[in-house]
Amino acid sequence: MMKFFLSMIPPRTTAQQAKIAVQNGKPRRYMPEKLKDVKALYLAYLSKFAPAEPMKGPLYLRVDWFFLTKAKDWDKTWKVTAPDTDNLNKLFKDCMTECGFWKDDAQVVYEIITKQWSYDKPGIMVTVMGINNQVKSDVEYRR
Repeated sequence: MMKFFLSMIPPRTTAQQAKIAVQNGKPRRYMPEKLKDVKALYLAYLSKFAPAEPMKGPLYLRVDWFFLTKAKDWDKTWKVTAPDTDNLNKLFKDCMTECGFWKDDAQVVYEIITKQWSYDKPGIMVTVMGINNQVKSDVEYRR
């Protein structure tokens, strides 16, 4: 199991802000400078915690986003405003892949994403661990 905290003010820029341009009559996706900067920031922070070898098999990932607030009474309360958790995690997981936490983010089969306010400790808490194949989902499927 790996658990670490990235002490930073989490960017609000997400993968959803990528752009599409038409070049030679074909659409092409590209990253605006602001998105490139966020990617570089994630890569710099994550590379310090990357494992020597990519994790194998099915993985559990929990990412807790702590956004800075100036209101003390908001500390540790849920952040119910943008950006959405799925948008936050897309670029972040792509950067984890690029840093070598795993070979492919499709290995993440169980994921928990939270976002809340923090008065004095903004950042991103990350937990990654392998899941034994005997661990089953809480959902029971019926035919």
